[in-house]
Amino acid sequence: MTEPTVFNQPLGGNEMPRFGGPATMMRLPTAASPEGLDAAFIGVPLDIGTSHRPGARFGPRQIRAESCLIRPYNMATGAAPFEALQVADLGDVPINTYNLLKSVDIIERHYKPILDAGCIPLTLGGDHTIALPILRAMKAKHGPVALIHVDAHADVNPDMFGERIAHGTPFRRAVEEGLLIGDKVWQIGLRGSGYAADDFDWPRAQGFHLVPAHAVWWRSLAPLMDEIRAAIGPDTPTYLSFDIDGIDPAYAGGTGTPEIGGLTVPQALEIIRGCRGLNLVGCDLVEVAPPYDPSGNTALLGANLLYEMLCVLPGVAYR
Repeated sequence: MTEPTVFNQPLGGNEMPRFGGPATMMRLPTAASPEGLDAAFIGVPLDIGTSHRPGARFGPRQIRAESCLIRPYNMATGAAPFEALQVADLGDVPINTYNLLKSVDIIERHYKPILDAGCIPLTLGGDHTIALPILRAMKAKHGPVALIHVDAHADVNPDMFGERIAHGTPFRRAVEEGLLIGDKVWQIGLRGSGYAADDFDWPRAQGFHLVPAHAVWWRSLAPLMDEIRAAIGPDTPTYLSFDIDGIDPAYAGGTGTPEIGGLTVPQALEIIRGCRGLNLVGCDLVEVAPPYDPSGNTALLGANLLYEMLCVLPGVAYR
C-alpha cells in the first residue's frame, strides 16, 4: 500500500514567533535538489544589470523576511497550495557579482536541471535582466513560451550604453532568440515618458499586446485576464514576469526605476489570480530594492504576489 504524500508546510506563527525560525520563503523547508518538488522558490540576488537605483540584489533576502506573515490558505480564492504541491526553498543562484554576462550564463545553467526535474520555479529577483537566462532555460525545456509581463517599461531596448544585455533589454533579446510566441505576449502597466514617440512600436510589430497603465485606470482587470486566458489557451507553456515597478510607487516605492500612475495592488492580484487555468511553467517577481523600502511594504507586497503565483500553478488544490 502506497504511503500518502506528506507535503512540506510553512512554519506557522503559532509554532514559532514570526520573527524567528528559518529565513526561507514562507519559512518553508530548504531543499538541496529540485527532485521530488512540484514548485520551488529561488532567489537571484543580482542587480548589476540595473540602470538607475541599485539594491535589487537584496530583494530575495528581504522578500523572504517579509513572507513570514503569509499563511498557507488563500482566504480569497480558496487555494490550498500546500495540500497538493510539494514546495521548498532552493536558496539562491550563486551569481558572479562582478560580471553580468557570466551571471546570465550561471542563471541559465542553474535553471535547466530545475526544469528537467519537473519543478516550476518561482523566482525572487534581482533585476529584470534575470528574465532572459530563465527564458533561455524555458525554451530548452518547453520551446517558445507565451508571456504575461507586468511592468512600467517594455524592456525591449536594442541596447543600453552599447550593451546588449541589461535590465531594459531582456524581451528584445528573447524575441531575437526565438524564446517567445510573439502574438501570445501581453505587456501590462506600461507608462512613463519615452525617448521617442515610436518607443512602443517595436513590440507591437512583434505581435505583442500592449496594455498601458492609463488605459486601465480605475478598471477591474478581470475581463482583460479572461481575454488573455482565452487567447493563450490552457495548454500553451506560459511564463509570468512581474516587475514590481508595474505597481504605482504609492504602494511599491522600493524599486530602482519608479514611474507614477501605475497599477494598484488589487489590479496586481486580479492579474495573477486571472492566470489560473493557464499552463504556467514559471514566474518571477523582480526589481524589489530594499534600500528604498524602509517600511518593508514593497518587499511585503512582493512576497504576497509570489504566494499568489504559487496559488495559481497547475495542480493546486482548492477548497
